[in-house]
Amino acid sequence: MTLGLSATPIVRAAEQAIARHRKVHQQPRTTWMGPDESEEQLDVRIAQIRAKWKGRLLVAVPYGTRVPAGVQAVEFPAKLFSLLHPDAPSRYRVASGGRGSGKSHAIAAAMVLRMLSQRLRILCAREIQRSLRESVHHLLVDKIEQLGVAAFFDISDREIRCTTTDSEIIFAGLMTNVQQLKSLEGVGLCWVEEAESVSQRSFEVLTPTIRAARSEIWASCNPDDPDAPVQGFIEGERPDTRHEHVTFADNPWFPAELEGERTYLQRVDDDSYRHVWLGECRTHSDAQVFKGKYAIEAFESAPYWDGPYFGADWGFIDPTTLVRAFIYEQTLYIEHEAYALGCDLDRVPALFDEVPRARDYTIRADCSRPETIAFMQTHGYPRIVACEKWAGGGFVEDGIAHIRSYERVVIHPRCTHTAQEFRLYSYKVDRLTGDVLPDLKSGNDHTIDALRYALEPLIRKQGTWAWGSI
Repeated sequence: MTLGLSATPIVRAAEQAIARHRKVHQQPRTTWMGPDESEEQLDVRIAQIRAKWKGRLLVAVPYGTRVPAGVQAVEFPAKLFSLLHPDAPSRYRVASGGRGSGKSHAIAAAMVLRMLSQRLRILCAREIQRSLRESVHHLLVDKIEQLGVAAFFDISDREIRCTTTDSEIIFAGLMTNVQQLKSLEGVGLCWVEEAESVSQRSFEVLTPTIRAARSEIWASCNPDDPDAPVQGFIEGERPDTRHEHVTFADNPWFPAELEGERTYLQRVDDDSYRHVWLGECRTHSDAQVFKGKYAIEAFESAPYWDGPYFGADWGFIDPTTLVRAFIYEQTLYIEHEAYALGCDLDRVPALFDEVPRARDYTIRADCSRPETIAFMQTHGYPRIVACEKWAGGGFVEDGIAHIRSYERVVIHPRCTHTAQEFRLYSYKVDRLTGDVLPDLKSGNDHTIDALRYALEPLIRKQGTWAWGSI
């Protein structure tokens, strides 16, 4: 009896050792096509690997490369394949570019491959991160599943760990974790996402923290301010930096769902288009209507906040939008949005259902489309009403003044189109002198219009406040 009890832990330990051994031998092996390697040379090298390794093989290649049967190709856009190749080490690797360029997906794939091939501690950082919802955690998990290697990872709400190599990924915000960052040890790779918003102070803390032998710092960004600290890496001020600029045209998997948004912005606002889609720095930041007035932060609304306030703007060639907002302690909170280009009328009720409880509250909508309002009233939205406007364009100016009267405007990160419009909504700039003009530039105003409609009863009209003081 005693012998059986004492043998049980030994048996369990042996079983665990056998399981670990089996898992190690089942894990995929990874390799990268050489920077100057031909497909024929790759075939020969893979055959040599296959002579010793019968298991699963993942091969990183530029998009469109032919690989031998029986191996799994992990394709990268050509520019990003070159940038991220492990045989071209560099202290800093920077991928800049516009929306839809595929840079974040490529970096995530390269990180997963590295974790499968070696023991590595990785830090994924951004300037502000209050929860994992504001990190690349979800993207990395999706990439692990897409590559079919989820069996070799343990994923929690704090880290991602490769069970066969003991690699790990941790997540942190730079601005609020300065002391914690200084104490980090053994980080061999750091990915700084949305690096255009990282301050000089954060870079000064981060760079000496990543000090393991042969450690690297990767950054991805959509260039914003020409004076932003990340521009020093982009403009070649450091010789130990590799940089590639990519756009949607470099991404062979550019989704059709984004093509409508891209062509729409190209048609209505070339300056904004060049920033959002071509990844060029914004110009004339002084012309931004809401410069310095808003922040993008996660939040949870509370029952004692005023609201919710719902507003809708109609479109087809332009987007159809709905926003849901709250007010609390002189702060305007924008919590949810619905946004769609080319949305047929019969699809609008389903679009608006994306915003929680939109059917339960009054929605103030653009009064220029009474037939649309009537349709919505008979299709599940009986509380939708026409917004009151006043003549002479005063409603627009008064609405802007009202929004700017709040101490802060906080936009939830899920409201991506609202955040983009707040950043890009601007006054016209004289082409010759560069002077900011008092006239508003059309475009980038559809969720903002919806917000003005939502707040219409509160907006100052003809020199008075329709509702108290904000």
